[in-house]
Amino acid sequence: MQAVLASLVKGFGQLGDPAVIRVAAKSVGITLLVFAAGAAMVWWGLGLLVRSGPLEALLPDGYEGPAQAFAALVLSLLAFWLLFRVVALAVLQFFADEIVAAVEARHYPQAAARAKPLPFARDLANSLRGAGRALALNALVLPLVLVLWITGIGPALVLLLVNAVLLGRELTDMAWLRHERDCPANPVPKFQRFALGGAIAALMLVPFANLLAPVLGAAAGTHLAHGAIARRGAGEPRHA
Repeated sequence: MQAVLASLVKGFGQLGDPAVIRVAAKSVGITLLVFAAGAAMVWWGLGLLVRSGPLEALLPDGYEGPAQAFAALVLSLLAFWLLFRVVALAVLQFFADEIVAAVEARHYPQAAARAKPLPFARDLANSLRGAGRALALNALVLPLVLVLWITGIGPALVLLLVNAVLLGRELTDMAWLRHERDCPANPVPKFQRFALGGAIAALMLVPFANLLAPVLGAAAGTHLAHGAIARRGAGEPRHA
């Protein structure tokens, strides 16, 4: 746990790095654009449904527009809450190399010289696989989330645990994959991955902090990965 806290502190300290700021601005901007485009499509689709479907007869005259806007707002906010992690991480995958490279240049210059940046095709494949895993696992636990909805806090706890597992893997993979030829498997212990993923997943529940949480997680994951690679190189027994 100490290693995870140290990695988060180091990652937070690098949020002012110009290279990290550029990546944060790009990833946040694109993520918000994706959701804005999705909200516009929802609003347009609901307009067609209200004006040409059976709902038109159920709504009093003059209420079609407000009903469309209200429904679009509710659905868009729900999608943002449920899918923000998936979209933000998928977008960040395209710029992950820049964050990892900035952390390595500052803290691990020797490792940076040996790093093998991922080609665009590999970044795209990793992004799609990560998004697919996230959607599949979240869909798998959706029935449990609905059952626990009456408890109030149950759904949030289930999604937090699921996303902790997913985030821990993705955020440490970003750095490890650049050094895969020196370390054939992700060396970060599973409990450290889970702890990092849980911390970032919790931050993603906080308004405004959730916008920078993926970038902080990528920086912290880089520190965890390099610490684990160094221990593996020093002959420390492999963790589960």
